[in-house]
Amino acid sequence: MPTVRSQQPGLVDLQVNGFAGHDVNADDVTPEVVVELTRALWREGVTRYLPTIVTAGEEKILRALRAVAEARTADEHVAASIVGVHVEGPALSPADGARGAHDLEHLRDPDPAELDRWQQACGGLVRIVTLAPERPGSAEYVAAARASGVVVSVGHTAATADEIRGAAHAGATLATHVGNGCRATLPRHPNHLWAILAEDRLTAMLIADGHHLPPDTLTTMIRAKSPERCVLTSDSAALAGRPPGDYETPVGGAVTVGEDGRLTLAGTSLLAGSGRSLRACLDWAGEHLPFDETALLAMATGNPARVLGIEDVAAGDVVEVEREDGTTRVLSTTVAGATVYRA
Repeated sequence: MPTVRSQQPGLVDLQVNGFAGHDVNADDVTPEVVVELTRALWREGVTRYLPTIVTAGEEKILRALRAVAEARTADEHVAASIVGVHVEGPALSPADGARGAHDLEHLRDPDPAELDRWQQACGGLVRIVTLAPERPGSAEYVAAARASGVVVSVGHTAATADEIRGAAHAGATLATHVGNGCRATLPRHPNHLWAILAEDRLTAMLIADGHHLPPDTLTTMIRAKSPERCVLTSDSAALAGRPPGDYETPVGGAVTVGEDGRLTLAGTSLLAGSGRSLRACLDWAGEHLPFDETALLAMATGNPARVLGIEDVAAGDVVEVEREDGTTRVLSTTVAGATVYRA
């Protein structure tokens, strides 16, 4: 196939734990790490994103939040790209499978006062919080978070269908990496996955990296929710792009990078984040899913921007790409009118 050049909207990623060796969840994370992470994402055509901080002790979460806030202060273009923070946890299910790679020791019930402390540490940057709605106090937390402008997403859960519907009734509007962060074995029905897919008040975040969901599952989920209620995200980790082998990481401890780029907790089949950027996820989706390019691109641009309420500001972001044999190469990235990357 001939090489085709085009301009596309900038990608908006709601879940970025790290990428290209830069880790938001490292014990020693600094503003410089966040700046370099942002620049690495520009090379992938990501113009707006949420650094994602996972379950940890409160002081570690606060330290990461401060690093993100200071990175935005240091660089106006970084500030434009980082439109907030996603805190994934710590109010998640302790059940195996549902917990995923999150640290069991630091799981705890949701606390609106802790959310307030997070916001004070970072100047109100927390935009999404993922929680398991079966934890005590979840309904009250969801209502308080929504009142303060924070989007609540259900995820890493072993909830009943009624608990999922209850969270939506309380104000939850999003579901984190649907089909993942759940028990390996579920009852045929009812279960929380059917409830999430049936609940029109919940937009589904889906990881299209080829590892988290097989093509037929992902296709069925998108058709069930409708493309308009779906968001593609990377859930990328700092090990994304690293050579195959065993690594020690702050999230999950020992993690294996497979020959195909799959990230798993060492010695298990449990995933430990994604090894692909959102741009690479889009390439995979274009090759394996029966949706046209316009629909897939919307799930990685306009739909997530709508979740954050930034449609107007994100509309001006432009990425110039060239595509050949199913692979996309980013030539330039423009954020808020400024060219921040050129190949």
